[in-house]
Amino acid sequence: MTDFKGQREKQQEVALTIPVQGTCNPSSMEEGQLPYPTLAPVVCFGLKQTTRLRNWCLKMTCGPWLDYASILVVLINCVTLGMYEPCEETSSNIEVFDVFIFAFFSMEMLIKMLALGVYDYEGSYLSNNWNKFDVLIISGEVLNYFLTSLGIHIQICHALRPMRLIGRVQSLRDLVIILLDTVPMLGNVLILYIFVIHIFGVVGVQLWAGQLLNRCFLGEDIPKKYNVSLSPYFASKYGEKGPFICSSDGKYGMRRCRDVPPYSQDGETCSLTVNEAVPAAAGIRVNGCVNWNLYYNVCRAGDQNPDMGAINFDNIGYALIAIFQVVTLEGWREIMFYVMDAHSFWSLVFFVLVTIMGSFIMMNVCAVVIATQFSENLGRETGKQPAGAITQLCNKLTSWLWRILQRYKRYRDKVHPSDSESRSTAIMGQAWMSFKRKLATIVKSKLFDRVIMFAVFLSILTIAVEHHKQPVELTRMLQISNIIFTFIFVVEMALKQLALAWAYFRDRNNIFDFIIVIISLWEIIAKADGRLSVLRAFRLLRFVRLVHFLPYLKRQLLVLKRTMEEAGSLCMLLLFVIFVFSVMGMHLFGCTFSFQAQKGHEIADRMNFDSILWSMVTVFQILTQEDWNLVLYNAMAATTPWAAFYFVTVIVLGKHVILNVLVGIVVESFQARRSSSSDDDSTSSTPTSLTPECHSSVTDSSKTNGFSRCILSCFGSRSSIVTNSTDNKEDNRSLNITQRVLRWCRLHEDWSFYVLSPQNKFRIFCQRVIFHKLFDHVVLLFILLSCVTIAMERPGIHPKSKERWILDMSRYVFSAVFLVEMLFKVLALGLAIGKDTYCRSSWNVMDGSLVILSLVHIFVSLASTGKDNWMGILKVLRLLRTLRPLRVIKRAPKLKLAVEALIASVKPIGNIVLICCAFFFFFGILGVQLFKGKFYYCVGQVITNITSKTDCLSANNRWVRKEYNFDNLPQALMALFVMYSKDGWVNIMYDGLDAVGVDKPTFHQCQQEQKRGDEGAEGGGVLQHHGGEPEQPYYTNYSPIRRAIHTLCTSNFLDLFMSVIIFISVLMMAFEHYNQPPYIEKLTEYSYYMFTAILIIEVLLKLVAFGIMRFLKISWNLLDVFVVFVSIISIVFNEMKMADAIPINPSILRVCRVLRLAQVLKAKKIRVLLKTIIKTLSQVGNICLLFMFFFFIYAALGVELFGKLECTDDHPCLGLHRHSNFRHFGMALLTLYQVCTGDNWSGIMKDTLRECRPDGKGCLRYLSWVSPIYFTSFVIMAQFVLINLVVAAIMQALEDSNENKSIAFCLPLEDKDVHDTELDPACAGESVKPS
Repeated sequence: MTDFKGQREKQQEVALTIPVQGTCNPSSMEEGQLPYPTLAPVVCFGLKQTTRLRNWCLKMTCGPWLDYASILVVLINCVTLGMYEPCEETSSNIEVFDVFIFAFFSMEMLIKMLALGVYDYEGSYLSNNWNKFDVLIISGEVLNYFLTSLGIHIQICHALRPMRLIGRVQSLRDLVIILLDTVPMLGNVLILYIFVIHIFGVVGVQLWAGQLLNRCFLGEDIPKKYNVSLSPYFASKYGEKGPFICSSDGKYGMRRCRDVPPYSQDGETCSLTVNEAVPAAAGIRVNGCVNWNLYYNVCRAGDQNPDMGAINFDNIGYALIAIFQVVTLEGWREIMFYVMDAHSFWSLVFFVLVTIMGSFIMMNVCAVVIATQFSENLGRETGKQPAGAITQLCNKLTSWLWRILQRYKRYRDKVHPSDSESRSTAIMGQAWMSFKRKLATIVKSKLFDRVIMFAVFLSILTIAVEHHKQPVELTRMLQISNIIFTFIFVVEMALKQLALAWAYFRDRNNIFDFIIVIISLWEIIAKADGRLSVLRAFRLLRFVRLVHFLPYLKRQLLVLKRTMEEAGSLCMLLLFVIFVFSVMGMHLFGCTFSFQAQKGHEIADRMNFDSILWSMVTVFQILTQEDWNLVLYNAMAATTPWAAFYFVTVIVLGKHVILNVLVGIVVESFQARRSSSSDDDSTSSTPTSLTPECHSSVTDSSKTNGFSRCILSCFGSRSSIVTNSTDNKEDNRSLNITQRVLRWCRLHEDWSFYVLSPQNKFRIFCQRVIFHKLFDHVVLLFILLSCVTIAMERPGIHPKSKERWILDMSRYVFSAVFLVEMLFKVLALGLAIGKDTYCRSSWNVMDGSLVILSLVHIFVSLASTGKDNWMGILKVLRLLRTLRPLRVIKRAPKLKLAVEALIASVKPIGNIVLICCAFFFFFGILGVQLFKGKFYYCVGQVITNITSKTDCLSANNRWVRKEYNFDNLPQALMALFVMYSKDGWVNIMYDGLDAVGVDKPTFHQCQQEQKRGDEGAEGGGVLQHHGGEPEQPYYTNYSPIRRAIHTLCTSNFLDLFMSVIIFISVLMMAFEHYNQPPYIEKLTEYSYYMFTAILIIEVLLKLVAFGIMRFLKISWNLLDVFVVFVSIISIVFNEMKMADAIPINPSILRVCRVLRLAQVLKAKKIRVLLKTIIKTLSQVGNICLLFMFFFFIYAALGVELFGKLECTDDHPCLGLHRHSNFRHFGMALLTLYQVCTGDNWSGIMKDTLRECRPDGKGCLRYLSWVSPIYFTSFVIMAQFVLINLVVAAIMQALEDSNENKSIAFCLPLEDKDVHDTELDPACAGESVKPS
């Protein structure tokens, strides 16, 4: 299966679907002509086309029935594979089906081989790649039967059987072929991807090999000495799922053995030592409350790594697994916490760098490349996307219904001919037709449509107000309103059917309304249990008709509809891939995921592969990357560490390839819609009812500004007329006091506060001050100092400490400075009335508001000394104080540009947000109807045999509602947003599956300017040829030996040889691991010396060949010098035994050799991606400023809101941690970065939603509604807006790189590469400048 591209070029060869006309269709039997002229006349040692056996095989192969039968057998095979149960013995019926399926496809292969020939013929069997794939599957099945006879059971080949369907379904086959065309570009992305992961993996092995094994062991034999039962090392109550990893001596980890929590006995915390215990008659009474954990004081390596041994950096294999998990952003923070505890707090820099480079950059580059390449290939292959499978199916159903309707009309006309009607019947018919026309006019009127829409709105509103524990009166009112609205919709349906007759059912919206009305009637008449009431929420979809009033929203919905239609084949392929991996998972991991319960019996993990249903749910969960690492840990612990390949394949193929193709389809749909809309706009005519001036303004490129100018000009002329007329009247008669004051104010509009004229010296002085550059610099300095003081704020500061006094005084100083700034600007510009006054600028309004709020905060804090009734106002003002950094926006040009661009994008994305809100509202109502009052559980000491809320409360337990529930619409929207972010959706799904009923416990209890500069830089390097004699090469006068050295250094051989050497060197580094034997250590050490010597020789040869000046002009050579220098330093440190004298491990310096692999990346296709990444990094500066700005504000808010939240053993946290909290500004930034990556942010929000305990001092009562707003707004900005800005920058950079491929470009390291320009003249334009 090597060349699937041949399928497109060989349209005449035999395919596995219905044959193309002219491929193997028999021609008319003329004299001397073969029945199948396009096929081989003789195959298989003498079988002619006229031979009876081959003729029969040709008829079977070229006819459609063999393909139909094979598709049916493949579907039957899928059913039998789904019936497989790993925990039970294979049924004899399934074995019979397997034999039948094997025999059928073997017979099919034999028939096609006899018909077409095996190989070496035109149109032979093996000339089709899909046939080769069938042969591969059959060969695997034969091998499987052979191994089974020997007692070796390998059932993986059974999982590949359904893949035969791809070659037999045209839409799937075309889609797969287009996907395979993206493989070359995808391969380049994967090379870069593996390169980055491998570098970080080698660094992890060099830094942290064996350090996650560290545990706190007993310093002396306490159990034997004092006859007590203790574990050899300290284990927390969570076991290896939350191990206590300590930092050994000489390291700077965050946990030491002295931090082991005290021993507890019978709920009492022990604090005595052995020597302090009360002595008894027989020595020491060991059953006293002795803190035995005090003697876990030796930190050394244990036997098992965290998470059942899956997470460690002991060798390159486990390190790659850990780095891949960090790149997927799932469970990466736990790995970071382990390393911070064992090694150093600053290890977080490594993990932040991995997430930025690996996830935000490389993953998005992969997504953009696949999406753009797929859309390009799709346009090139078909020129036009074929209709999706869903569209084809709907069209067929519509055509069938239309045929049935036409036949019924013809039958009715035959039975009741019009000429046989009597005169009375004709008169009644005319009256009926007249009434019908009037009724149709009413039904099609806008007023009727708006009345019905208003009724739909009210009906949806009545459904939305339903909630758990609602009053009985509300329930009765909602029932009555439901009957009224159902009657209204029945009347609407009846009127439309009377007016339109059978044409009523031609509109799909009418069919949808008809179904909903019938279901509503059934629910009311039959008095159903209410489960059908959820279908009434589908009335919300009738609001789609309102998009006619919003043309831009209508355009987005049409794009969404087109995308759904065109993604039908992709969804089918995705479902097919999920099914294949599910079957494979059942054969690999079936009936292996279980854990021991308290009573000794085994309980299967909920994420398992024990059945086809749960296997598909688990594979879908892996595709969404939600808690996929937990499934990986179970698989590696239950089988082998090689199981990681299965999960990597599922994520790479399913998540990063197939799901990203959907992005390509969306991009293609939007581009097609944009081109069509631009054509429509170009052909549309402009309105002519405006004045010529307005007409020219509207037809200008800036329509909005032109229209605004038009209105202002018209308004201005009208006001001038009114003013002139009033002036004339005022001249003719005397003015009263009010009119005189107004006239005086109008004449003095340009005076500041109507006091300071424009020529006033003090006002001119104020203007000179505010327009001076030093003024802005001083104000910016005070703003930055104010931000520093805000970052220093934290709840733990003592009210009477010096730090508190300094912060309070700084607040007064900053408020005074900003007040003086505002006063100077107001006096210089004027306040509000007049042109270019202070309040005319929205940024000045924001600054003034912040100054006024800070002054109010100071006055309220001074007035509220010792008064508790002012505390609420103080807390609000303290929160608003964190908005002070908003002043930076106006004074930072790049940040201001980014914010203005973000604000300008609000309008285009507003309709998308409106569509998302509609979907959220719709599914929220569905959730309330389905799950209200069902997400509760019982908490207490004894919860066995609890079946209801009454049983729970009667047993003195607590009936607790889950944090994410569907009891009312706001709670449902919050739960849906958590699911939408793909973080924590699995737990909510499990809660929904476990929901039994209202007040019953759950069943389970019982995540342009810069572009112009770049274009100028790229365009400015074009090589210009001047007249004159050609310049002689610099190496013309070299001696023969130096000339030979120069030839060697400029040849591809040296680059290839050094690339091989560096590659072998990196492989040798990958051999290093924890507890490695001495010969491995010696081998890696000596190889390092040898490779360093080869690098030194290469550098010396290039110095001789190019000379020192030319050598230093080549950027790649500077990289070589750096690598050689670092290698020599690492050798010196190792030989001098200085590993403990410097803060970093000297062996980490060896990793710099990997940088030499960058020369391998000089291939042209990979250089496109490299330039994309480099341009992306250069263009995300403004985005980084936005990130820093939002992070700063939200971190300061988080410290004020959640700084006092505590996690204890009695009240454990699900997301907050020792290294993830809001106790101070720095930790809040790290926590917000974790929320930005989507790793367990729902658990962090859940911790902030906990109910306040009676003795909770630092708990804020309003967190239950502030916390969802805080986290939801941050997740929207960070995950859905700013991250997508990075994706947009990558798409723009890739587009620019592809456009400039014809104008060959060089990477920054190639700017002055002399010998490369000789080999690649295209790069000469960027490096050679004429003298």
